[in-house]
Amino acid sequence: MRLLLEGGTVIDTFPEVVVRRGTDVLIEDGRIAAVGPGLSVDAEVIDASERIVLPGFVDTHRHLWQTALRGITVDDGLGTYFERVLGAYGSRFRAEDVAAGNLVGALECLDAGITTVQDYSHVQRTPAHADAALDALERSGIRAVFGYGPSPLGGGAVDAGEMRRIMSRQSDRLGLAVAAIGPSFAPFETVRADWELADSLGVPVVVHISSSSRTPDPITQLRNAGLARPNTLYVHGNNLPDAELKVIAETGAAVSITPTVEARMEMGRPLAGRLRAAGVDFSLGIDVVTTSGGDMFRAMHEVLALGYQAFSAADVLQLATLGGARALGLADVGSLAVGNKADVVLVRSTDINLVGGLHDPVATVVTAAHPGNVDTVLVGGTPVKRHGHLVSTSLDQALGALAESTAYLTARGVRGSQH
Repeated sequence: MRLLLEGGTVIDTFPEVVVRRGTDVLIEDGRIAAVGPGLSVDAEVIDASERIVLPGFVDTHRHLWQTALRGITVDDGLGTYFERVLGAYGSRFRAEDVAAGNLVGALECLDAGITTVQDYSHVQRTPAHADAALDALERSGIRAVFGYGPSPLGGGAVDAGEMRRIMSRQSDRLGLAVAAIGPSFAPFETVRADWELADSLGVPVVVHISSSSRTPDPITQLRNAGLARPNTLYVHGNNLPDAELKVIAETGAAVSITPTVEARMEMGRPLAGRLRAAGVDFSLGIDVVTTSGGDMFRAMHEVLALGYQAFSAADVLQLATLGGARALGLADVGSLAVGNKADVVLVRSTDINLVGGLHDPVATVVTAAHPGNVDTVLVGGTPVKRHGHLVSTSLDQALGALAESTAYLTARGVRGSQH
C-alpha cells in the first residue's frame, strides 16, 4: 500500500526540529519511504496543503485502566489518590472495567495525535485483567508498550508466570515491560526479583521513583546492587537529589515526567530543567486522567510555561515525539526519518486558533493546538482518524461500555468512606 501526504507543512524532529514547507511524505508498507517536494508517484493521495504534518506523539506514562474515573481526584493529593483510586475503586475493577478503560483511553490518545502510549497497568489481579487490557490495546489500533504489574498497595513482585504467559502477545504494535513497584516502595528482594525477571525476558522495566526517609537514594541502591541499566524508565522523581539524577544519566536510563499531575499532587518542583542539567534523557507522559487532561498538547504547554528560558518550543515538541520514542527504546518511531514506521499526525493549520501561525508552525503547535485541530492520524500508515473523526467502527459501543463501567465503579458514592 502506498500513501502520499501531499504538499504539507512538514515538521520533523530528527536530528533536530526542522520545518519543510510544501513537502510530500510518501508511505509504503507502513513506513516512511520518502520525504521531499514534488514526489510524483502512483499512490493514494491525502491533500496536506492546509495541514501541519508531524510525527505522532509518544506518551511515556499513562494508566489507561483509570479512564472510567476521569476527574475523580482533581482536588485531592497523592495520598488520597492512593487510598481512593488504587485502593477503594481499584479493588472493584473487573476485567470488563479494565477493557473499557483501556479501549476508550487508547482511542482518546489516538484522537489527540498520541500514536504510542506506555500503559502502566498496575491493576493486574487475574489473568483475565491482563487479557482484557491487551485485547483492548490491540483492538484500538494504537502502538503501545504494556507495563504489566501489581498494585503498589500490595508491595509484591510482578507475577513471573503471568508475565511469561503474556509474552506471546507481543507484536509489531505491542511491546511489553515489567511494571515494577521498585526500590522506593517495595522490599529490595522484591526489587531484585522484578529486575531479574525483566532481564530474563529481555524487556524493559518501568517504575515510579522518589526519594523518601526510608529510601533516600533508590537509584544508587539499584546501581550498587548491579541492577541499574539502560532499558529502565523511571517515572516522576521530582524530589530526587541531584546526585541520583547523575546516576540515572551515568547508567543510560531515562525518565518520564508528567507535569500536570506532578504539580497538582505536589510531588515536588518541576523536574525538566534539572534533568537536562544532569544530562538525563527524558520524555513526557500524561499519567492519570483522574487528575489531568488526556492529551499531549497540555503536557507541552506545561513544560513550556514552567521552563522559562530553559526550553524552546522546538525542545518541547522533540520531548513529546522523539524523546518519548527514545525513552521507550523504540528506534523507528518519533520522527519522519525515511525507514521509520509511519506514525503521523496532520493538524489543520486553517483552524481559528492556529490561523496566522504558519510563520512559526512549531511554536504554533506547541502553544496553541489542541485535539480538536487533529484532522488525520496514521499508525504504521493505517488511518485511525480521518477528517477529524476516529475511524473506529466500535466507538459508540466502547463509549457505552465505559459509561456502564463508571456507573458500576462509582455506584456507592464518589466521596463516601466506602467506595
